[in-house]
Amino acid sequence: MSIRILRRPEVENLVGLSRSTIYRRLEKDSFPKPVPLGGRLVGWIEQDIQNWIQERIEEAWRVE
Repeated sequence: MSIRILRRPEVENLVGLSRSTIYRRLEKDSFPKPVPLGGRLVGWIEQDIQNWIQERIEEAWRVE
């Protein structure tokens, strides 16, 4: 299994959220945490982002 790390611009493009919204959601623990890559660099595990997107889709289609 290979793990792909996504940088912020790619994450923004995939989820359709701005940088400030992503960081606001991180503060509220409602977005996947990035992993440190060294120095000030961080990235997100692609599967974590894909899982988050899938959860949003399932929430949207959930009938109560």
